[in-house]
Parts: sequence; C-alpha cells; structure tokens
Amino acid sequence: MLHVEIAARSETGDRAHNEDDLRHGSAGSFWYAVLSDGAGGHQGGAIASDMVVRLTALGLQSAAQASPEYLTQLVCDTHAALGSQQVGRKGHERMHATLVALWIDTRREQALWTHVGDSRLYWLRHGQVREMTADDSVVQRMVHAGYLSRSEARAHPRKNQLLSAMGTAEAVEPNTVEAAMPIADGDAFLLCTDGWWDHFEPHDIETAFAAARSPQHWLDLMAEDVVRAGVKNQDNYSAIAVWIGDPSETTRVGVAL
Repeated sequence: MLHVEIAARSETGDRAHNEDDLRHGSAGSFWYAVLSDGAGGHQGGAIASDMVVRLTALGLQSAAQASPEYLTQLVCDTHAALGSQQVGRKGHERMHATLVALWIDTRREQALWTHVGDSRLYWLRHGQVREMTADDSVVQRMVHAGYLSRSEARAHPRKNQLLSAMGTAEAVEPNTVEAAMPIADGDAFLLCTDGWWDHFEPHDIETAFAAARSPQHWLDLMAEDVVRAGVKNQDNYSAIAVWIGDPSETTRVGVAL
C-alpha cells in the first residue's frame, strides 16, 4: 500500500479577505484533497468556496470506492446545492467558485481527479511536471486555438474570465479524468488556485520540487517566490501538495509522464 503525505498553504495576499478554501484527509486506504477559489460580493466568494470544499470533501470521504462517474455526479450535486443557497439571499445571488479535487486509492495505487474553473492540478513523475487540467476560461480557449501563446495569456486582460464555475445559473460539465490513473512511489501532485499558479512556469515548479525535503517545504519554497515577486494587488493564493511515497533524488530523474 502506498504511503501518502499531504501539506497545504492558503494566503490572503493583498486582498481584504481570503476567499480560497481547501481541505484534505483520509478514510481508510483512501486519501482526498479539495481546493476552491471563490468570488462574489459581500464575502459571497468565501461562502461559495467553503460550501464547495465541504460538500466535495464529504462526498469523497464517504465514498466506499470512487469512480469517474461518482466524481462527476458529486460535482454536479455540489453545484446544485450551491445554487440553491443563493435563492432569496440578497447579495449572494452571484457567488460562485472554482473546484479541483483529487482522490487516491493507496491499495489499488490509483488516482482520480476532476475540476471546474481555473484552479489547476499538476502531476509530477521523476520530477517532471505535467498539467492535468485545462482552465475553463476564455483565454485558455484562445491558447488552444492558437491565437495566444502561454506567455501572452498570462498578461491578457480577460485571463480571469471563466466559462464555467460552481454556483452559476448554467449547468456545469465537470472535467473528470476518464479512468483511474496508476500512480507510484515518487509521484507528486499540486492543486492550486490561479493566484498561486500564475507565478510559475512548469520548470519553476520542478525546481522547487527538486529542492524540497517535504511537501510542506515544497509549498513554502513556492510561497516565498510569490512574496518575492511583490505583485501589486496580489490575489489570494492557495495550494495543496501531495507526495506519494518518498520522491527521493533517485525517483526525480527519469522518463516523463
């Protein structure tokens, strides 16, 4: 059975309130991590992200055996529940949130994930990173279509305009992995909000990972980079790091995913 270690950080940045939320834990041989970035007036974003994280985490914690279909239905149910909370609540009619969730079965050595919005999941194997999610955003569609480069997208004025989010009036179509993916000792995952990932190219994540002694140290190194950048009006920035086994030096060099 695989060994799992998880760490998390959530920082306010230069904003008045932290509207990010996250949660992680285990139930028997299963582990989960959930992260959300909320938006909405009158602190509605904090309410939205809290509800998304709590309901998703509860569903993952109580799952006897998750599947892609289970994750997709859980996200849709959470989306509906958040929508119902907005009815008749003045000032909260437009609160919404992103979602990225990871579920790990340590006995079967498998992982599943799903997401809505522009919070991301990265998977590292042999120290090399791969983005496992594609943002539900206008700018990401432009990148996919070849109209923008990745560097141009980071500075685009519409980079935060989402095409899908939890709690909106429209139905969501969760971006769920099609089948459980095999994982192994030395793998690592990073879940993060846009306030976090906006600072890093893949090689920056790899560099911090190579220098880290633990998942917490990995997050601390990246958070230090965010602070050093000194971006004006820095958004909330949050991340969860998941290590499978011991990503030692011998497992950080090799073939990419």
